[in-house]
Amino acid sequence: MKQIQKILIVGGVAGGASAAARLRRLSESAEIIMFERDEFISFANCGLPYYIGGEITEKSALILQTPQSFKLRYNIDVRVCHEVVAINCNAKTVSVKNGQTNEIYTEGYDKLILSPGAKPICPDQFQSEHTFTIRNISDTYRVKEFLDTKKPQHAVIIGGGYTGLEMAENLHRAGLEVVIVQRNNYVLTTLDYDMACDVHRHIESKGVRLLLNHEVQSFTKQGDRLNVALNLDGEIVTDMIIVAAGVQPDSSLAQNAGLNLTSCGAIVVSETMQTSDPNIYAIGDAVSAVNYVTEQPDYIPLAGPANKQGRIAADQICGIDSRYFGTQSSAILRVFDMTVASTGINETVAKKNELNYEKVFLWSTDHAGYYPGATNMLIKVIFERKTGKLFGAQIVGYGGVDKRCDVIAAAIHGKMTAYDLAKFELCYAPPYSSAKDPVNMAGFVIENILTGKVKIFHWHDIAELQKSDDVILLDVRTLVEFDNGAIGSFINIPVDELRGRLNELDKTKKIYVMCQSGVRSYAATRILVQNNFDAYNLSGGYRLWRSIFGAKTKRNK
Repeated sequence: MKQIQKILIVGGVAGGASAAARLRRLSESAEIIMFERDEFISFANCGLPYYIGGEITEKSALILQTPQSFKLRYNIDVRVCHEVVAINCNAKTVSVKNGQTNEIYTEGYDKLILSPGAKPICPDQFQSEHTFTIRNISDTYRVKEFLDTKKPQHAVIIGGGYTGLEMAENLHRAGLEVVIVQRNNYVLTTLDYDMACDVHRHIESKGVRLLLNHEVQSFTKQGDRLNVALNLDGEIVTDMIIVAAGVQPDSSLAQNAGLNLTSCGAIVVSETMQTSDPNIYAIGDAVSAVNYVTEQPDYIPLAGPANKQGRIAADQICGIDSRYFGTQSSAILRVFDMTVASTGINETVAKKNELNYEKVFLWSTDHAGYYPGATNMLIKVIFERKTGKLFGAQIVGYGGVDKRCDVIAAAIHGKMTAYDLAKFELCYAPPYSSAKDPVNMAGFVIENILTGKVKIFHWHDIAELQKSDDVILLDVRTLVEFDNGAIGSFINIPVDELRGRLNELDKTKKIYVMCQSGVRSYAATRILVQNNFDAYNLSGGYRLWRSIFGAKTKRNK
């Protein structure tokens, strides 16, 4: 174990606090000083919106460690309200500003760990006493005080990412009318558009207004309220604005020190978390990480990776050869009573990296359908077309979403394939799952494709197929289902009648088959293929198509 004399840590929260605790556990003799420009060193960053909404009721619940508790437990010198304003790499010193006295002093180091985090993207024109960002506890207290004293009735949230949706839920919980303004055509860009559509419907069903493809151009004060000008649809009058338009690395300290940065401003680090200066490490939301799936540099600010990176930096400083091999981008969000989870890459990233991929959609209940309270989840899995190697998954539903996404995340980390999903032996009892778990079902569906037992098509293929006279579009749901809503140009032959009505179908034409979810149409496709038809199954079925297009039409029988 290396004998390290003095380590300075810039920034607390997930990365810095984890590094400090790990350092002390590894070296009782090291001198460790942590600088934090705010007054809180370790707090539940991801829990901040839930305090604003009143679900977390005590301020103390947000504070994980104090300078006093850190000193008592780990014998670490924590200096809050102290901002490191400059690094002298050659002299191995930092300049520190005491926020209480404004005194600037110099502190030397043997090793330096940078954990400055990320800062919200908030243009200067959006700065006012009615606009807020959510980065730390001070920001949270400011929003809560505004709610308690000004009693606002209306809020505009700029951005439909994780923070934006969490704030929408919690401000709605606090009794406000809420509008989300999202510049893209869907929320949560870790998802793909087709998976976000159900989230849109759910958000609006709760009474939150969602404006997609909109941007806030500016705002002006009108008494105690704000007139918010949009690129479309005129203005919105509101009482407050939450700017949740994303984050960027807080890397100015590293930049001024001459450390290497990426084009987006993230600090470049190695697998050992070392920067371009071997005596300086960087961790957390300020650093560039390798995308675990694409193996390309990426910027993925998440709490889990920050904690792991802090541990790895501490290990390296103490002579343990720990390494960070990339961020998998596993994330989860509660949207009111809906759960949204993802891991690995989405289809947008797969296309950008020109991967040879395929995707499947399937609906599955969170536990046995005969056991009361079962709810459906929509699962999308992206995989390598040739080998079945898993690239990513997205799941939208209610119960059991988290554990299914976690299982697939573990499979991706283990470089497994869809064949492995089919083989997994997972826990089963009727209140928790089915004997064939949704993860197994995803594996079965992909395995059928990889082994040539079924060919599939997707919701976005239908518009082009409807223009062709050389195909048959077949809906195998019941007549009642078909009459209640169907896709134009599809004819109806229920799957249970199909064997007796094969003579109605032309074997010279390809047949594209759909049902409600993709299960009955799979059975129908197998019947057709074994009777020498060229048949394709609609992945995700009519239910997915309708969640995207929201249309109901009655068509040919």
